Amino acid sequence: MTAFLPRVALGVLCVVLGCADAGAQAAPQGQPPGGPAGALRQVTVTAISGVIAAGAKWTLAWQGTNNADGIVGVDDGGLLFAQEQPNRISKLDPADKVSVFVEDTRGAGSVTIDARGRLIAAQRTCTDPGRSGPCAVPPAIGVIYPDAERRILAEQFEGRSIGRPNDLVVSRQGTVYFTSGGAFAVDPSGRVSSVGTNLRTNGIMLSPDEKVLYVTNGPVVVAFDVQADGAARNQRDFAKLEAGGSGDGMTIDEAGRLYVTSPPGVQVFTPDGKYLGLIPTPRTVASVAFAGPGKRTLYVTGSGAVNPDGSEISTPAGVRNNAKSIFKIPMLTQGFKGRPK
Repeated sequence: MTAFLPRVALGVLCVVLGCADAGAQAAPQGQPPGGPAGALRQVTVTAISGVIAAGAKWTLAWQGTNNADGIVGVDDGGLLFAQEQPNRISKLDPADKVSVFVEDTRGAGSVTIDARGRLIAAQRTCTDPGRSGPCAVPPAIGVIYPDAERRILAEQFEGRSIGRPNDLVVSRQGTVYFTSGGAFAVDPSGRVSSVGTNLRTNGIMLSPDEKVLYVTNGPVVVAFDVQADGAARNQRDFAKLEAGGSGDGMTIDEAGRLYVTSPPGVQVFTPDGKYLGLIPTPRTVASVAFAGPGKRTLYVTGSGAVNPDGSEISTPAGVRNNAKSIFKIPMLTQGFKGRPK
């Protein structure tokens, strides 16, 4: 069972939560043997001009034991989040009420929405590191909503599996860019091409005008110029993560500023790559997105969750811990409204 939690201030973390082992899985050989998935930390937010006010507070919007990742905001102010292991997409409304949005997702771990309103997913199928045994269902990039539109967009590149896809974003003209070790693009005809060289990727994002593609590459973000046909060329370093760590998820705001998750929090950059500052987070975070009314709230997913007594949810030795938390914080800016992601 996944447990859900109404909105509470970060300092008040006495949470009604279900059994601690609900989202647990046997840990494969070489994987950390259970324990907590993360740890809470007290943070103080300092001002970033035009972005966030000093003293802004993170609020816990949801937590559970069955994962949360790959988030995207939707038109009604809600937030969709992928739950790979239970094979569903869930939705938080602006009041933090949760519901199931899509089921039978083939292990979707990240989602985006195209100009036609279709939900497109990085479908990880049975490649979850917490599983044991062979995986016969190939990973894919595919449309999972609405049901009548379900289809596979890509499963292979040059005759080989695309591997375990991580993140994705789709342009207004229909090219899907995704990461899976490296970076790739699927054009509207279904042709898959590689993007860049010598990349250790995770997050991927387009600029508001879709002329620049951003990809995390360890401690830096690289950028590409997007051509009229959707091809990405001219790889170059765009920004260094000045607060440390490697980049994970990304989002953009109305001014074209880039937000990159990393172990210490969300690092913010101008459209020309200048580092503006860090929004520290109460947990190590992975995904980030603007949502809420007017897209004026920043959401993140963090590793770990707490029991009713405030202790970290922990799993026994040899059992993987999928506990996650979703936090949100009010912003001075708003997210880019020209695309859902």
